[in-house]
Amino acid sequence: MADKKRVAVLVSGGGTNLQALIDYQKSAAACPYQIVLVASNTKNAYALERANKAGIPSYVKSPVGILGKEKAAASSREEKMTAVSDAMLALCKENKADIIVLAGYLSVLSGAIVQEYSGRIINLHPALLPKFGGVGMWGENVHKAVLAAGEKESGCTVHLVDAGCDTGKILVQKRVPVMPDDTVETLYARIAPKEHEAIVEGLLELCK
Repeated sequence: MADKKRVAVLVSGGGTNLQALIDYQKSAAACPYQIVLVASNTKNAYALERANKAGIPSYVKSPVGILGKEKAAASSREEKMTAVSDAMLALCKENKADIIVLAGYLSVLSGAIVQEYSGRIINLHPALLPKFGGVGMWGENVHKAVLAAGEKESGCTVHLVDAGCDTGKILVQKRVPVMPDDTVETLYARIAPKEHEAIVEGLLELCK
C-alpha cells in the first residue's frame, strides 16, 4: 500500500530482531510499514536468510566488497565505516526508503546518511541508555559491563541515531531485573524477548 512507510533494515548477525519486525508486518492487519530491503555489512549474516525466506530483497555491503581487498586492508576503520555508510545510503535512496532500522547492525553509520536520514534512523541497544553506551559497547560486551558494575536492572533501548554513538533521543525502553547469579547468557536470554517488543514499538512510534 502506498501510504505505508518504506523501511530499510540494516543487520550484521542472526536477525532475531529483524524477524520480530517481519512477523509483525505479516500479522498486523494495519501494519504501517513495509520492509523494502535488508542489508548487511557481513556476507554470512543469518539475517539475510531470514529476509530471503520472507521474500524481502537483501544486499551485502562490506568494506572488501566496496573497496576491494587491497584498499580495504590499507584503509582506516573510519574510512571503511564511511564507505559502507555511503553504500547503504545509496541503497536506501534507490529503494526510496523512508526509515532506516538498525537491528543488530554492528557498525557505526557516519557521514551523509546520518544527515540525510536525520530523525528517521532508529537503533536498538541492549542496555538502558545512557548507561553502557558508546564505542565498543555492543553484544556481549554490554552484558559483561552490566554484570561487572553490579547493576540491579538492565534491558534495552530504541533510540534515534545522531552523529554520536548511542546518544540520540530515546523512544522506547524495556527493563528486566539482573539476578545475583546471572551470566552473560542468562541476562541476554531475559533481555532478548524485550528487544523484539521494543524494536517493533520503536518503529511504530517513528511511523506516526
